[in-house]
Amino acid sequence: MKIENIKTLGDLIKVGYQSKSIKDELRDNLINKIKNKETTFEGVHGYENTVIPELERAILSRHNINLLGLRGQAKTRLARLMLNLLDEYIPVVEGSEINDDPFNPISRHALELIKEKGDNTPIYWLHRSERFAEKLATPDVTVADIIGDVDPIKAANLKLSYADDRVIHYGMIPRANRCIFVINELPDLQARIQVALFNILQEGDIQIRGFKLRLPLDIQFLFTANPEDYTNRGSIVTPLKDRIGSQILTHYPADIETARQITEQEAKLVESQKVSVIVPDLARDLLEQIVFEARESDFVDAKSGVSARLSITALENLLSTAERRTLINDDGQTTLRLSDFVGIIPSITGKVELVYEGEQEGADVVAYNLIGEAVKTLFSEFFPKIGKLQKQEEESPYDDTISWFFNQKDGFELLDDLRDKEYKSLLDAITPLDDLLGEYQPNLSKGDSYFVKEFVLWALVEYKQLSKHRFTEGVQFKDPYGSFISGI
Repeated sequence: MKIENIKTLGDLIKVGYQSKSIKDELRDNLINKIKNKETTFEGVHGYENTVIPELERAILSRHNINLLGLRGQAKTRLARLMLNLLDEYIPVVEGSEINDDPFNPISRHALELIKEKGDNTPIYWLHRSERFAEKLATPDVTVADIIGDVDPIKAANLKLSYADDRVIHYGMIPRANRCIFVINELPDLQARIQVALFNILQEGDIQIRGFKLRLPLDIQFLFTANPEDYTNRGSIVTPLKDRIGSQILTHYPADIETARQITEQEAKLVESQKVSVIVPDLARDLLEQIVFEARESDFVDAKSGVSARLSITALENLLSTAERRTLINDDGQTTLRLSDFVGIIPSITGKVELVYEGEQEGADVVAYNLIGEAVKTLFSEFFPKIGKLQKQEEESPYDDTISWFFNQKDGFELLDDLRDKEYKSLLDAITPLDDLLGEYQPNLSKGDSYFVKEFVLWALVEYKQLSKHRFTEGVQFKDPYGSFISGI
């Protein structure tokens, strides 16, 4: 019988429907997915051997779960993806405020309706998409919000005294019966509100204004918390932590490849941007390396973390920077340039928390330096490393390039909004770069070669072989000693 034809409790009994708790539901569906070699948490990368196995063990153990990790570590996404482990539909007693199971009713409404109508009790089918409730813990949350309170208007309308349980207005948690209930940023919840969760987690009863109702609520609780909150804003009270079955630590991507997968999946790019802006492979790696550098920087507060949202918004800004140039020049297409990375500085400054030394340097300076550090880190993967201490007579693959700049008395300027033709012409004039790329990157495509040429110039700056000056319209490269020797 199709579910749309099952409209009463009697119909449910005829088809042999068996109800189960939400934790058993999650467990059984997870077991099936694992046996069928299906992906349990689609679209989450980098957790395959760490967080996801721990989360699966917690679900198999039927635990309430706390996801503990820094900002931008997919905690809320994991919580929402648990919906896919629920049955597609479950039956609910019609008119119930708390999603009563027809076979295990707990509210007064459902108990009285089943007593009155028996097998003719009407039911409806609740889709899994409606079985997710979420609350962001903020200091203004009250017990009435999450547990419930006496409703004086209901009491007046029904002509009932406050001593009657029918005048109770249920809060978010009772209304999330048979659902996944998520409390985000749990340490932000006031301690007295956390205490109100004790009985719900352990014994299943709730207490409202002197009413002690035995409501064996069937809820899968999932909490998220940031370790920074434990010192800055609050903490999870110990008895509540004791009632949470599994605490799982989340983390940032361990490698650039995983980070790129996440960024490219999450970035909201307009189709026209994808067509008009060609992005070299190295540019994508460099973008992720900037985030890795930020997480290791002495100027950035490591306890606060550097969210994966940084690279996502940075990619969006990066393509918009190049797109803006095509609009200014009325060009149909352009290739991303390293100088376009200046356009991601607003994404960096808005996403990192600086320590005192970083504040002294200035957010813009720190962000600009992170780009330089990322260039320096990746450079040795493509070209011979430049030693810190190099003998004066010792030859280097970069000597010809440096000599070229030595002879440029006025320096070498790359303006941000140059047309592609002019930009390429300027870089082609630095002939030693062609020899360098031909020897160490012979398989490089013509389109990517200009990005790599600029990449070499930035790297030579980081290794103090050239100097770089950023001005309003672009950037100037010079030999650091040329002007000094020539007396200019």
